[in-house]
Amino acid sequence: MSSRIAFLKGHGTENDFVIVPDPDNVIDLPAAAVAALCDRRAGIGGDGLLHVVRSAAHPEARAMAAEAEWFMDYRNGDGSTVEMCGNGVRVFARYLQHAGLVTEGDLAVATRGGVKTVHIAKATADGGPAAGEITVGMGRAVLPDGDVTVTVGERTWPARNVNMGNPHAVAFVEDLAHAGDLYTRPPFHPASAYPHGVNVEFVADRGPGHVAMRVHERGVGETRSCGTGACAVAVAAARRDGADPAVTGTPATYTVDVLGGRLLITERPDGEIEMTGPAVIVAEGEIDSDWLENAVR
Repeated sequence: MSSRIAFLKGHGTENDFVIVPDPDNVIDLPAAAVAALCDRRAGIGGDGLLHVVRSAAHPEARAMAAEAEWFMDYRNGDGSTVEMCGNGVRVFARYLQHAGLVTEGDLAVATRGGVKTVHIAKATADGGPAAGEITVGMGRAVLPDGDVTVTVGERTWPARNVNMGNPHAVAFVEDLAHAGDLYTRPPFHPASAYPHGVNVEFVADRGPGHVAMRVHERGVGETRSCGTGACAVAVAAARRDGADPAVTGTPATYTVDVLGGRLLITERPDGEIEMTGPAVIVAEGEIDSDWLENAVR
């Protein structure tokens, strides 16, 4: 480990990440190191960490190297690994563009949830709503069978079980305040529905094709945004509203307001889901490796 480690800080709709470029996969980042870096008081602070590695250099991504040069080795703020992070993919792509490793247009990013297609929109002089935004192909949703409920205090709601490469329980509520503080994961039933934990989304309607959500992410707590969660919410809303694209033959598009901004989710009749939103690099600097080594002892 060198005496200094380069890092950047970025966010997508205020879902924020520590970014560690490491093309050759030579930096040791155990769970304790990730947790120390993501600590908001003693570290840099972030909902998670984006470890930027060439696919050919990482054992979990070598099989995808022919399709995608770069692998998003994503970790939650507690250091645990996760299959996929939609906001993280956008910020990951923005970093690659920022570093001059890719240009505007299409690229592929390898993740533990498979290879994701990404489109970086061209920045325009008029600063239109899509100027410079990033669209990610999020794949297809899986809707496991079985009834699920989530509970906050004395209230219990039915929840739609949606898997976007990671598991989600989507509950529609009258008021987002009913979700409580979301520092801890709301209880769900049955426990067997999510043996490895779950992201829980609470959703309130704002108008036709327009919803707002709050989310508890497993391994993190409440976050300002969750990309896979927004996709799960749109899928659940389309089924609730009788707008399943596989049935209607037309795309279903939902505007999803998160605490940190707004995402646009479209599910096509073939089941493919696209998410569009902003991604921003806000800072870059160096980590003192001596501090990091001491932080994980």
